[in-house]
Amino acid sequence: MAERSAKQLGLSKADLPNSIIEVIATLSKAGFEAYIVGGGVRDTLLGLNPKDFDAVTDARPHEVKDLFGKRCRIIGRRFQLAHVYSGRDMIEVATFRAPPPTGNEHTTSDGMIVRDNVWGDIHQDFARRDFSINAMYYEPLKGVVHDFCNALDDIKNKTLRLLGHAPIRIEEDPVRLLRALRFKAKLGFEFDKELSEQFHDDNWALLDQVSPHRLYDESQKMFTGGYLVPLLPLLFEYGAIRHLIIYPPEQPSRLVNQVAINTDKRIALGKSINPAFFYAALLWDNYLHQLAKFKKKNMPFHDAQLQAASKVIDRQRIKTAIPRFAEQFIRDIWVMQPKLANPRVKQIAQLAEHPRFRAAFDFLLLREQCGDELNPLSESTNGMGEWWQTYQTLSEKQKQQAIDSFAGDSRRGASKSSRNRNRSRNRSTDNDQSNSATKANKEATAYSPKPPKQIEASSSTQNKHYAAERAQLEKLSLGKLAGEHSSQKSQPSPLFTINADKMAKQVPQQSDIEKQQLKQAEATQVAAENAQSVTQSESSSTAKPSPKSTAKTSTDKVVSSQLVVKKDVVLLPKAEPIPSQRRRRQPSQKLSYSERMQAAKSEQNATEDQKQSQAITAKTASHSKVDDSQAAKAKQLVASKPEPTVTAAKQGSSATTSPAAVVIADKVIPKSDRVPATRRRREPSSTVSVSEKNTSKKSQS
Repeated sequence: MAERSAKQLGLSKADLPNSIIEVIATLSKAGFEAYIVGGGVRDTLLGLNPKDFDAVTDARPHEVKDLFGKRCRIIGRRFQLAHVYSGRDMIEVATFRAPPPTGNEHTTSDGMIVRDNVWGDIHQDFARRDFSINAMYYEPLKGVVHDFCNALDDIKNKTLRLLGHAPIRIEEDPVRLLRALRFKAKLGFEFDKELSEQFHDDNWALLDQVSPHRLYDESQKMFTGGYLVPLLPLLFEYGAIRHLIIYPPEQPSRLVNQVAINTDKRIALGKSINPAFFYAALLWDNYLHQLAKFKKKNMPFHDAQLQAASKVIDRQRIKTAIPRFAEQFIRDIWVMQPKLANPRVKQIAQLAEHPRFRAAFDFLLLREQCGDELNPLSESTNGMGEWWQTYQTLSEKQKQQAIDSFAGDSRRGASKSSRNRNRSRNRSTDNDQSNSATKANKEATAYSPKPPKQIEASSSTQNKHYAAERAQLEKLSLGKLAGEHSSQKSQPSPLFTINADKMAKQVPQQSDIEKQQLKQAEATQVAAENAQSVTQSESSSTAKPSPKSTAKTSTDKVVSSQLVVKKDVVLLPKAEPIPSQRRRRQPSQKLSYSERMQAAKSEQNATEDQKQSQAITAKTASHSKVDDSQAAKAKQLVASKPEPTVTAAKQGSSATTSPAAVVIADKVIPKSDRVPATRRRREPSSTVSVSEKNTSKKSQS
């Protein structure tokens, strides 16, 4: 073991963040060993900015939890780790590990370690590290660096070397192959001879046994490290891409390379990135292939997009378990591409406000810059990448003007495209005709088309047809047609005509009807006068009628016959417009329900009183023992009771009302004369009083 001074190596406690110093100091004060290990020490020695710092200690995970309390969280099942939060930073604290015991409980049949929760000391822990450059332990409080495997020499020589026997170390954890490629791209180191021989298909096949979630985490480190440009060709060269992506291409496309360049630039500028964006570029060709398949099934375009995206993502989930939010991110980017390339005027403002607009726009712009239109399965971007880029820099008024100008351009473009489409169709038809003509000339049995008919020939045939029709009509004894003497080119006149004057005479007009009515009135007056004269003459003389009277009767017959003839004529009265009158609602003649019930009750009370009075009088008359005084009292009681007076309105509403009441009820009672409904009061009982009952009983006895 070599101990080197931190100052000699250029390490200083002042360069470390306060979070890692606080964790190391807390563990040391509690009596535990604590060191900084891994990439933080390596990158600091190489002059790079470490992404994070990891700590290692001899304290168990539950002891770390007890020491830091709520700031600590234990994670991991294969190998337990403690995440300690210090301010905004998170420090990963691991426990010293020892080699796993021999047995099937900790390893698989291929030698991969399944359970690694075996604790040890610092000497056993460095042997469990994967690469020599990651096996340096830095103690900042004492200013000492512990090197157990000549890692400082490997850093000087820029060599990547696995600790232990390389084939066994790869079997224990196949992910070390991906980590080796990542370190080579990031640090620019070269593999040693033993490590370079481990990149073959048998070892790559071991990645299928690794959890998809762990592979996704490792891919995130590769895509977001800021060295994707040098890493991407290594993934294709060594065959790692086949175990990370479904149906990968043989080499990265221009779109994937451009996305890698832009990703590294954003990381260098300190901007945030989403690793799902690079997944969208890697799986773009697979998406287009599936989309073409669903299009052939005559599926609606939007449904085909969703089906293709879901199928690609479901298959990719077998390799790397992409989270749900990342899957939706990728799906939205793909679905929005045709919407941005051919936007509707009404949807431009909505698309610009979409939460995935920026990512979809970047993807569209990269496609446009990389010439993705050359892909036979891809659709054209129509140069909309630059339009959307300028649109985002405009103000609200300028955006509306840009939308209006885009609408006008789209209309003109549609008309031009339709004209060009028609021209291309005509050209294609002409080319097809010329090609068919050449083929027909070459063949012996080719068909020779007839020459087009001339205009004179067509006119002569029409004249012949007209002449044949005229001859047929003459045979049917219809005579010569009107207009036959004119030139042949003139059109024939109609065979049957209607004289409007004659038709007008047949239909009498309004003036003629009025004249006929006046004549009829005069004739009736004359006939009445003649009848009076005839009666006078008959009464005066009993002799034969004079010739004058016979003449008058004859004239009367003539007039009557004329009248009868005139009655047969159809008279058309003059249609006068009927003025439209607004219907008014007539007042209701029915009584209310309360009034009907009150009238019925009053009638019932009246009939009961009459019956009781009749019964009492009958009983008093039958019994001779009753005194005259009692009879007189009974008569007085009967006479003293008032007869029920029922209003005409109430009597008219009941079913058994008198005829007089019905007549009164039929009259319309205006609303102003109606009596408002009052509170019902208890009516006096119509039955016989108790004293009367007692007297009647005594009389009966």
